Amino acid sequence: MRRVLLTLIAASAMVRMSAESLPAIQNVGAYESLSLNGEWNYIVDVQEEGYYDYRMNPTRWGFFVNAKPQKPEDLIEYDFDKSPTMQIPSDWNTKDERLFFYEGTVWFKKSFQTVPMTDYRTLLYFGAVNYDCRVWVNGKEAGHHVGGFTPFNYDISDMLREGENVVIVKVDNKRHADAVPTQIFDWWNYGGITRDVCLVKVPKVYMEDYSLQLANTEGRQISFNVKLNKPESNHDVTLSIPELKIKKTIKTTAEGTAAVNIKAKPQLWTPDNPKRYHVEISLDNHAVVDSIGFRTITTRGKQILLNGQPIFLKGISMHEEKPNGGGRANSAADAHTLLTWAKELGCNFVRLAHYPHNEYMVREAERMGIMVWSEIPCYWTIAWTNPATYENAKQQLTDMIRRDHNRANVIIWSIANETPHSAERDDFLSRLAMHARSLDNTRLISMAMEVTGASNYVNRLNDNMNKYVDVVSFNQYIGWYRDVNDAPKMRWEIPYDKPVIVSEFGGGAKYGLHGEKNQRWTEEFQENLYRENTAMLDKIDGLAGTTPWILKDFRSPRRVLSGVQDFYNMKGLVSDRGEKKKAFYVMKHWYEGK
Repeated sequence: MRRVLLTLIAASAMVRMSAESLPAIQNVGAYESLSLNGEWNYIVDVQEEGYYDYRMNPTRWGFFVNAKPQKPEDLIEYDFDKSPTMQIPSDWNTKDERLFFYEGTVWFKKSFQTVPMTDYRTLLYFGAVNYDCRVWVNGKEAGHHVGGFTPFNYDISDMLREGENVVIVKVDNKRHADAVPTQIFDWWNYGGITRDVCLVKVPKVYMEDYSLQLANTEGRQISFNVKLNKPESNHDVTLSIPELKIKKTIKTTAEGTAAVNIKAKPQLWTPDNPKRYHVEISLDNHAVVDSIGFRTITTRGKQILLNGQPIFLKGISMHEEKPNGGGRANSAADAHTLLTWAKELGCNFVRLAHYPHNEYMVREAERMGIMVWSEIPCYWTIAWTNPATYENAKQQLTDMIRRDHNRANVIIWSIANETPHSAERDDFLSRLAMHARSLDNTRLISMAMEVTGASNYVNRLNDNMNKYVDVVSFNQYIGWYRDVNDAPKMRWEIPYDKPVIVSEFGGGAKYGLHGEKNQRWTEEFQENLYRENTAMLDKIDGLAGTTPWILKDFRSPRRVLSGVQDFYNMKGLVSDRGEKKKAFYVMKHWYEGK
């Protein structure tokens, strides 16, 4: 994102009690912005006294007022300016050792300067906050957002004032049974403002969203669509792609939309040649710039076709955790390091598990020629019958697709991972699948299923969701949760004429721990497990790709074995410090033969 030091202020003098909640702006990095990253004051609020009174009713006198004593006898029992500071974006678990296991409320405060500019609006943009977030600007509530991994923004133009302004954010990462994800999950519940924060300068009428992609599988037409933030007609929208000699102007309808198909034959994006075009989109006199690639992704029987040609997805699963020390990954440098490890493994594909990863990761993968599976955190057991839980999952799915639908490397939207079978679950997930398809019918739908039809040495995949996915994906852990010697005996029955991805397999090892191949936690144990599994996978009919679990060791509170795990899931092919385990080379060699 460009960091332009500019001054921003309200477009009118009218004061509102809350800001307007809007869909997150597409391609936020294309706009002038003032970064609010950096040092924020913070207050840990275990009993949420900064929001509730002693009877748990919301109070008018919460920390969001940012009150200061006016007289010597005034009693105010908090002071952001005297509180410690934390670098944002980050997570509090790794920034304050007292908060390593903490789940609850922390308040954050940032001051910034503005001067009047009447021709523009100001959006306060958050890349992500985990999990329940309330935002105030100058004591007025801007909005409330639920969900830890998707962007959101508010129009705060009418809340700003000349000179110093203050934004205060209440962040609560407590787990709940009706949340998405729910109370139990196998990764660290990093709390905080975990991605970039900025003030974005936009015209009063701006492009809230746009889409640019191939209109057909032959690749001879480009489909272009625009949606304004307001339903206004007769705005000129110009698409310019100089390398393709395209310059086309269209007018918006009364709904504030515009669409056109344009004849073109672009060079297609592939992992070997991740071609992207310089694109400029102008609304009236304001332009945004993007780099966009063009490709098709389809299926034919049990094959996945990239640009009409069969491709094997040589993948790896990844968590959004920093290389070399853990904590939430949140920078382009983090993304580049992790994806470089994936490339060294021989990958052309990554599964970004189990939630939408940051935009740096998706864009860097596109630049490096790595295809992406992107997922929402419907993980294990969700409150399938709770309407609010469904709406939460649907919103996260919508926001994930809205942010990344112009990225050529995103080929799969995933709606769930390892969910137990039931009629209620089928209803919940089938509606999500249909919603995803209604938003974007140019990509594949999948989910990581469980193998439930195991009998001796026959594993039969049987999931009612097969009707709603384009790619059948499942997790299996033969060699870890079942004897590795069973691998050569296993037979897989997948009764669907669809491509198959083994979305997880693997086992744990501590880097540098050596022993016999039957000794748990040694590199030799993991190495042998991978040898036996890859030989077994070669026998699966219709295998179109794999994403073993996982690229690097990652923190998890469920992994408590002292001296070995120490709150790390040790299934990484790479240690948390970037050291390659012996199994890394088994997988690399297997991919070299694909």
